[in-house]
Amino acid sequence: MPVTLTEDQTDLAKAIGDFCRREIGSKERRDELTGGGRHAHSDEIYRKMADLGWLGIATPEEYGGAGQGMRDLLVFLEESAYGQAPIAGFGTTTITAAAIEKFGTEAQKQELLGGMCRGDVLSISMSEPEAGSDVGGLKCKATKTETGWRIDGQKTWCSNAHIASHILLVARTSTEGGKHDGLTMFVVPADAAGLSIHGIETMGGKEVNDLYFDGCELPADAVVGVEGQGWRQLMAGLNLERMILAGLMLGLARRAFDDTVAYVKERKQFGRPVGSFQAMRHRIADNATELAATRLLVHDTARVIDEAPAGALFPREASMAKLKATELAKHLSLEGMQMLGGYGYATEYGMERLLRQSVVSTVYGGTSEIQRDIIGKSYGL
Repeated sequence: MPVTLTEDQTDLAKAIGDFCRREIGSKERRDELTGGGRHAHSDEIYRKMADLGWLGIATPEEYGGAGQGMRDLLVFLEESAYGQAPIAGFGTTTITAAAIEKFGTEAQKQELLGGMCRGDVLSISMSEPEAGSDVGGLKCKATKTETGWRIDGQKTWCSNAHIASHILLVARTSTEGGKHDGLTMFVVPADAAGLSIHGIETMGGKEVNDLYFDGCELPADAVVGVEGQGWRQLMAGLNLERMILAGLMLGLARRAFDDTVAYVKERKQFGRPVGSFQAMRHRIADNATELAATRLLVHDTARVIDEAPAGALFPREASMAKLKATELAKHLSLEGMQMLGGYGYATEYGMERLLRQSVVSTVYGGTSEIQRDIIGKSYGL
């Protein structure tokens, strides 16, 4: 059964596809926009998408957005990833903006949501050297002062902080109660005094950062939501975070599959296209089936979320979508590299870039092991 889109969603998918072919359609152009693949985000492309009204697709209309649902957001994510648009800042921006929309003050919404729709990047910082999957173990400290708050401590693996206008920080404001108590969200300008941002070199290029807070002073109104309720506020955004990752990796998986099929149709060995050999045909058939099943899963999860009451959580469904799409993207890019042979390893064909982009997706946003644990627990295990 194919995925069925509405007429508006079909038009959106086509428009994004046309844009990507026009603006990013060649390897030379992608290299120009990304510094040869070292930078996952192009401000030029991002702001062009902002001008088209796409960045605020899930943002309320009063802040410049389109106010559409999860399914519409998924179409944008999938098609922009398929088109290889270098807009890595969009994922963290949307996650951060959702928290601001739910829990922020009106002033925070006007500044940050409006900025997002105009093309600003937002980042969210949770992980620490000894608190990754266990967010409740974080120690970065926020202390009250006469004028607001003082932040001290280190954060790590913070995606897109180096290109962000603001960072949504989760820090500890109290040690009383359980480990998930006493956490608070703060809005921190990326250029705030007392904050230094240091990039971490990765196989994917410049994506993530260490953050060092040394007496970083914030005003009292930097708090997002309720003091001490940061963990509960984070939990309210889990559907969105996992679906963003699922949508992006679904688009990347489609790209890896289509590029592989195109290659094996043309590449000849022993006098015929390599795709005509039975072993290759069967691998393509299995991969096509997995891709179709994954796309149905991800789109149906988005539909369920759209049809549910606001604020409803779907830990099992969203974790399944994230787990399946990210693992498939990694698998299909590895399959593509194998089927392309030496060309899969060469930068000329781009499959190695898809592999570098996909392999980390099974780690960030909750590892595949964490997703499996969540799914298992949802069955009472």
